[in-house]
Amino acid sequence: MLSVSNLSVQFGKRILFDEVNTKFTQGNCYGIIGANGAGKSTFLKILSGKQDPTSGSVHLEPGKRMSVLTQDHYAFDEYTVLEAVLMGNKELHEIKSEIDALYADYTDENAEKIGELQVRFEEMDGWNADASAASLLSNLGIKEEDHYTLLADLDPKKKVRVLLAQALFGNPDVLIMDEPTNDLDFETIAWLENFLANYDNTVIVVSHDRHFLDAVCTHISDIDFGKINHFSGNYTFWYESSQLAAKQRAQQNKKAEDKKKELEEFIRRFSANVAKSKQATSRKKMIEKLNVDEIKPSSRRYPAIIFERDREAGDQILNIEGLSKTDAEGELLFSNVDINLNRGDKVAIISKNAKATTAFYQVISGNEEADSGKYSWGVTTTQSYLPADNSSFFQNGELNLVDWLRQYAQTEEEREEVFLRGFLGKMIFSGEEALKKSNVLSGGEKVRCMLSRMMMTRANILMLDEPTNHLDLESIQALNNSLINFKGTVLFTTHDHEFAQTVANRIIEITPKGVIDKYSTFDDYLDDPKVKELREKMYS
Repeated sequence: MLSVSNLSVQFGKRILFDEVNTKFTQGNCYGIIGANGAGKSTFLKILSGKQDPTSGSVHLEPGKRMSVLTQDHYAFDEYTVLEAVLMGNKELHEIKSEIDALYADYTDENAEKIGELQVRFEEMDGWNADASAASLLSNLGIKEEDHYTLLADLDPKKKVRVLLAQALFGNPDVLIMDEPTNDLDFETIAWLENFLANYDNTVIVVSHDRHFLDAVCTHISDIDFGKINHFSGNYTFWYESSQLAAKQRAQQNKKAEDKKKELEEFIRRFSANVAKSKQATSRKKMIEKLNVDEIKPSSRRYPAIIFERDREAGDQILNIEGLSKTDAEGELLFSNVDINLNRGDKVAIISKNAKATTAFYQVISGNEEADSGKYSWGVTTTQSYLPADNSSFFQNGELNLVDWLRQYAQTEEEREEVFLRGFLGKMIFSGEEALKKSNVLSGGEKVRCMLSRMMMTRANILMLDEPTNHLDLESIQALNNSLINFKGTVLFTTHDHEFAQTVANRIIEITPKGVIDKYSTFDDYLDDPKVKELREKMYS
């Protein structure tokens, strides 16, 4: 279907890909993973023809059509929503436009040409194109009244969904997507997961959403050491098997036969779990293809994120009564918020409006005033807060990371450079990396710095607003595990389904009409018919 031959990419002295040879076959979904800077997005650009490799070639089987989820959110601003979706099938759209142009200037001479084009148009199911596009848009939450709106006039979050519909339209033979779940809510992501799990053609996707990768991928394509290797299975299988292989490699004296038996038992256990899982890939028998020989240790580096507490909190954690907040434009974000937090709660704070959750954290962290209501923290609690916008913490861009972190040291020992360098090393800022100026940090590096700051506070209450934003899969996995193991109380907001499902034991949804509060896993919360009914009322 799609093949890569002798592909190399080099920027100056840096070699990103070295003589890569690989194939992407029909019916499979490939999740491209790799550390930050490994070249995931570059690889997708080369596959789609938007960037040329240094050497080598990409070959798409003749007669096959490729569709790419565009990252340029302004490229189709001059078109209506429906027209932009139809443009996802370039050939179909061109034929339709030509027919329309010929009819607009109809003569006997062009009647034959119109007939020829209409035959081709019918063969491509063109007469149903508008209906198919409209159905896609509706499934992605774009209502019919928006279908003839110019993209330039559409809300940015709706525009993302239109561009996704454009990529999906017309059943492309190869579908390439870079972070397709960005700015989508959980319901829309669930629809996309189901769509792709039942998609018969080739899908190649980059995503930091582990739940999404587990739900849709038949293969994980790992970029490491300038090569790309395909592994049968989804992300969880790749992660757990690579961790097992790394552990076995560390046990040098273990017999080869014992290692093989352990790996085979792991595959059997994983296969059973996937067969029972609602996230299993429905269209593939991927488990039948799992192979002990494929399991290899990863070279990935995972940050050591460990939250410790100076003291355990008492029974009084947080009490909130009648809290409400309106934004600067006068939009009511939330009202009548009554919450009593219990020790050890790990609460996913969610809302259909991201501004509402951020405002909630800003209020209870003391950074903003509520319009009405009150809150009180227990006297034995200490709070540490990771805001969604961390820019205020990096205003002095000339500080190196050692000096930046020193600002948050609590003891003389922690102010010592040896201690700070060791701390930063655990967060993958080793050697000269620890002396980088904070004004050159990437988004993910800044979040790792903020997590270092949180760890140094040793608070017993953690508040995290979209902590997985900008992080790579390795850091997300490490943070996920650390919050599962943390003995204190956690409030967090995330668009990472796996994160919410594995950390939270309580879900609190903030709405303009109050809260929905349920002790539950995240999946059970979303599936609860009573919760669904209540959500409709709260947002109506």
